[in-house]
Amino acid sequence: MDLATLIGIIIGIVCIGIPIFTGGRPRIFYDPSSLILVLGGGIASTLISYRVKEILKIMKVVANAFSNKESNLEATIRLLVELSQKARREGLLALEADQERIEDDFMKRSLQLIVDGVEPEIIKESLDVELENMSLRHEKGQGLFRTMGALFPAWGMIGTLIGLIKLLDSLDRPENIGPAMALALITTLYGCLLAHFICNPIANKLSIKSKEEIQQKEMIIEGILSIQAGENPRIMEHKLKTFLSTEQRAIYEAKNNENGRNREREESAERESSRRVVTK
Repeated sequence: MDLATLIGIIIGIVCIGIPIFTGGRPRIFYDPSSLILVLGGGIASTLISYRVKEILKIMKVVANAFSNKESNLEATIRLLVELSQKARREGLLALEADQERIEDDFMKRSLQLIVDGVEPEIIKESLDVELENMSLRHEKGQGLFRTMGALFPAWGMIGTLIGLIKLLDSLDRPENIGPAMALALITTLYGCLLAHFICNPIANKLSIKSKEEIQQKEMIIEGILSIQAGENPRIMEHKLKTFLSTEQRAIYEAKNNENGRNREREESAERESSRRVVTK
């Protein structure tokens, strides 16, 4: 689980728990019938809105929302530049041997297309279609949680109306007014918590992760087409760096400078070693 999600959950639980457990009786905030009404009603409406197979994927979607996996754009640029340099030296067919060490399946498929000699227009069209379909799949997961985020408060309001009806019916029986009023308020509380503490944050997290993944894959498409066109690696690198934020670009440049210094030290050590061997 990524750190921001974990911290957010902890802070949220603390903020909810303090007013509940400070003074009064915490037991009054627990009402099984209200919870069944809101949670069960929201799930029922979701089942009506979506296919069963899409709802069954909900745990996988949640896992993606809370995973700590991030798109490393800087590493992607370095890999594409390295592949571009190799293609310029040895030709496009030499890239076939590099597919085994590449973890990103999208990049693997993209490389295979240029190794197979597919036309640039067809490659771009094929990869764009794949990217569009991936975006649509992501939107389904986001839509599922946004739907639940809208349904739970609605069912909370239904519970409130039921509680108010019971309240009006109990005006001649004062002992029933309290439970009826509690039902009216607690269902609204449950609906708001389920929507704004669980469903909507998950939908927002999925949306952010989807945009990051799409950005990375757009960068890969641009890099692959540049490699196929035989562009100068430096020009391609400059083009891909436009995908980075100012902070990411600074990190990328710092890493490149560090790698350059390491290479210089290694080359200097090799030359020194060679001179010693010749001297001996």
